[in-house]
Amino acid sequence: MGDEISGTTFTRSDHALYRAKIRRCLDTLEAMLDAKVFLEDEWRTGLEIELNLIDSEMRPFYGNTEVLDRISDPLYQTELGKFTIELNVEPRQIGGQSLAQLESALRRNLNRARDRAGDAGADLVMVGILPTLPAPPAGRAWFTDSDRYRALDESIMSARREDITLRISGKEPLSLTLDSIVAEAACTSTQFHLQVSPDRYAAYWNAAQLIAGPQLALGANSPFLFGHHLQAETRVETFLQSTDTRSVELRNQGVRPRVFFGDRWITSIFDLFEENVRYFPALLPVSSDEDPAEVLAAGGTPSLAELRLHNGTIYRWNRPVYDVQDGRPHLRVENRVLPAGPSVVDTLANAAFFYGVVVELVADERPLWSRMSFDAARENFRAAARDGIHARLYWPELGEVGADEVVLGTLLPIAAAGLERLGVGGELAGRALDIIEARARLRRNGATWQVAAVQAHEARGHDRKESLHLMLRDYVQVMHGNEPVHTWPVP
Repeated sequence: MGDEISGTTFTRSDHALYRAKIRRCLDTLEAMLDAKVFLEDEWRTGLEIELNLIDSEMRPFYGNTEVLDRISDPLYQTELGKFTIELNVEPRQIGGQSLAQLESALRRNLNRARDRAGDAGADLVMVGILPTLPAPPAGRAWFTDSDRYRALDESIMSARREDITLRISGKEPLSLTLDSIVAEAACTSTQFHLQVSPDRYAAYWNAAQLIAGPQLALGANSPFLFGHHLQAETRVETFLQSTDTRSVELRNQGVRPRVFFGDRWITSIFDLFEENVRYFPALLPVSSDEDPAEVLAAGGTPSLAELRLHNGTIYRWNRPVYDVQDGRPHLRVENRVLPAGPSVVDTLANAAFFYGVVVELVADERPLWSRMSFDAARENFRAAARDGIHARLYWPELGEVGADEVVLGTLLPIAAAGLERLGVGGELAGRALDIIEARARLRRNGATWQVAAVQAHEARGHDRKESLHLMLRDYVQVMHGNEPVHTWPVP
């Protein structure tokens, strides 16, 4: 959820100073891009997974700080909800045996964390929305104790000047009024990072936006929220509405939401940061003492603290990232499209598919996004969130077809070529893409499995609440067995 801050109250002068500082950062970033001071290394990847905590009865476990104390590993951090934590996997170069090493490290790390969490009476589950999560209480009872989370809540609610009403369509539509951003805590994701060179950043971001629809259709895993069966990836709409600073009138005027797909294909990473500054008011106007232009002029690397903090409060599904490592700046695409889960092996298959497709699309002399409108890519994303693996998507030269057809007929061969370009071993690439192929061919993913399992328990006479708890017990058992979700039996 971002770096911690100190304090939750901001003055008018704080906002004025921050606006000046963030524009100074933006000018400095432009100068750095012109001077070509960035690392040119490509295809270095990182991974973040947000995890839910549950007790022995499959209910949320509201003790993330106790669990983190027991895990005692800086790779794990808090998230907004007391029942969630985040694992940050150390970055590595893609290629060779890297995917197998990543899977092994991830399973080993999660097994250790699960053992430590068990000492506190908790278990870990990778799922987009915890199916057994009840409707939230008023106030911040669910919030992790953090100035950052309190300040975000105060800023968003102050900007709205009214409560949040979640209105989510689906099989069982939901309407719920909340007095905080607490519903955002229900959303847990998997985030893929890809370090790329500045000159090719726009191409990578455009490619990631292009495949967001098929990517989400394959990986949907959030069909239930507060007991309601809603959309295949309900997390998308929940996240958008629960962090929305706009009043109804501003939405009617077309003001952009902070959970933002984007407006257009870009030509430079600068386009994204400039849009962030131009369109979105500051939520956390915390200013540093650094003058980034002076640091750059002196031969140093500026932190661009204000720009980075602001960027962290704008939730693009493919977010631009500026970071500094060992004194050198670099740029990353942070792909935030997918929910958490269902299993480690599914997560690695999703990663292989994403990296393979994006890398190969960028190598195309006539980019695929040049043959497709941005509006079509955005609508594909919405359709995938709503209908998951059964979504109908628009694709160049195919027209409107099923998501499975796009994946099987077009994107899988592209992913295979991209993994070969990355130097990923044939056996490893084949194993990962076989999982993606089977998921698309059978039309089975985490969302379809959850729905089928709940319906099976309800057919045996259990009510919805009981069925969700029984389904989650089954889910946790097969998740820890690390078999791909398309092979999971429906209980």
